[in-house]
Amino acid sequence: MDLRFQAGLRAIALAAAVIVAPTAPAHARDHDDARRAVEAGEARPLTEILEMVKDKLPGEIVRVHLERQHDLWVYEFRVVGGQGRVFEVHVDARSGEIRRTREK
Repeated sequence: MDLRFQAGLRAIALAAAVIVAPTAPAHARDHDDARRAVEAGEARPLTEILEMVKDKLPGEIVRVHLERQHDLWVYEFRVVGGQGRVFEVHVDARSGEIRRTREK
């Protein structure tokens, strides 16, 4: 894969990872929080997490954000599966382990 394409993909993925609700204190406040978490090794870049879990998700990702839960960073994916079913999938941002999947 072209290196410029990979860099662009990482930038887009990081930007997508920090879509947050401004009133929810558990969410990363801005892209700087997410960047610091990745730089500190507390979270993997979204591109790496996507490579780890893409075949395990029950459909198409329509939203993602990074949030802090109980002193751990978690990527929360909103996934639309077959027949329009919507799932929320929580993935440990450091290990890539799927922690929880629930239908919305």
